[in-house]
Amino acid sequence: MNILTLILAVSGIIRLDGAYTRQLQPRDSILIADQIEYGVRLEGVADGTAFAFPEWPDSLVAPLETVTPWRLDTLSTKGRKADAIRDLQVSRTITTFDEGTYELPPISLLRKLPDGTLDTLVFNSPTIEVFTMPVDTATFEINDIKGQIRYPVTFKEILPWIIAALTILAFIWLTATLLRRHREAEAGKAAEPAHIVALRKLDRFRGDKYWEPDKQKAFYSGITDALREYIVARYGVEAMEMTTAEIFQDLKVTDIPADIYEEMKDLFERADFVKFAKHTATREENASTLPSAVRFVTSTYQHQLDEESAGTEKEAE
Repeated sequence: MNILTLILAVSGIIRLDGAYTRQLQPRDSILIADQIEYGVRLEGVADGTAFAFPEWPDSLVAPLETVTPWRLDTLSTKGRKADAIRDLQVSRTITTFDEGTYELPPISLLRKLPDGTLDTLVFNSPTIEVFTMPVDTATFEINDIKGQIRYPVTFKEILPWIIAALTILAFIWLTATLLRRHREAEAGKAAEPAHIVALRKLDRFRGDKYWEPDKQKAFYSGITDALREYIVARYGVEAMEMTTAEIFQDLKVTDIPADIYEEMKDLFERADFVKFAKHTATREENASTLPSAVRFVTSTYQHQLDEESAGTEKEAE
């Protein structure tokens, strides 16, 4: 026996009318799954009166179910705080998912008056009738599930996509144009004779501004890189990936004059000392470096022209 049952057994029981039901979805009848507010109204409740509510399970009387716990609301208040008289409303929300006629359980409230008197207020239970939606079996027809409604697309909706597409196309066109111009520029450079490219790069190192000790590494690196590229184009030797010894080992079998060959070998070896051994070349060595490089390019190119001219005259004979 719980506390509430014990109190009901020892306290006075006052039976009252006035329990009410109110649909939370107002209709002319109660349908299954409708939620119903079931409660009572208490008028003239003196200040200091306490109430205890019955402990209802989630399932009242099958198939009735409770949705919310008990709520106590003040409808009106009369008088000052010490002598206030209130009208109260006690309610709970219930529902059902089955059709039929149901008698609701009575509402029993334990009341404790300001003077300490205990009694129980029992309100008579009403009856509710729950209906289902009637189906016209004569005209009822089962239909397929309707598909999603498709509204027409407006220009305002597709405008951002159009702008995005145009932006992407413009970016692609600009990229393609820049790549084409770059390829054309590279092709134009490749079309230049190797000796012209080499002489133009060597011309950047004219003057003595690169002869200072802290600039000699850049000076010799620039000159030897230009000569390596020329050797690749003129003789087909992979000079860019070779050491000095390997380069001149391959050039030994070419038509380079012996004096030019030795001069270039000395230049490359001196450049290696400057770049890797922190050697500082003299002003005389620096002054002779660029003329030696130019002489190597022009003499080997002139030798090539002489060979081509000799070959043309031989064919003419």
